[in-house]
Amino acid sequence: MMPAFNNGDRILMDKNLGELKRGEIIWFLYPKDRSKSYFKRIIGLPGETIEIREGKGYINGQVLDEPYVDESYNQAKANYPPRKVPEYQYFVMGDNRDNSSDSRYWGTVDKELVKGKYYMTYAKEKE
Repeated sequence: MMPAFNNGDRILMDKNLGELKRGEIIWFLYPKDRSKSYFKRIIGLPGETIEIREGKGYINGQVLDEPYVDESYNQAKANYPPRKVPEYQYFVMGDNRDNSSDSRYWGTVDKELVKGKYYMTYAKEKE
């Protein structure tokens, strides 16, 4: 999840999910292999249509404001065709768009696989 997190950072996750919102970072079981878990940012919510054009996200045809995306990690300017996010599912992406295994490649995340959402970083890895 660079640049939001670096290897070795210590973070707290809130297991009380409540309502999940766009932009939140979630911890979930990888849909293709539930023995693995990932951290990704929620981009698309249930019922929305997500699309990526030239590296920019669109929700229901409107450009998505993503201040957390550093352009130096989004050089590929990838495209993703319009797809509707199913009910109880989330479209997730890593902030390092050029090197992220995410919903663009393996699909949406079912809410039942979400185990927590980011609460805070309590120790940063020393560089």
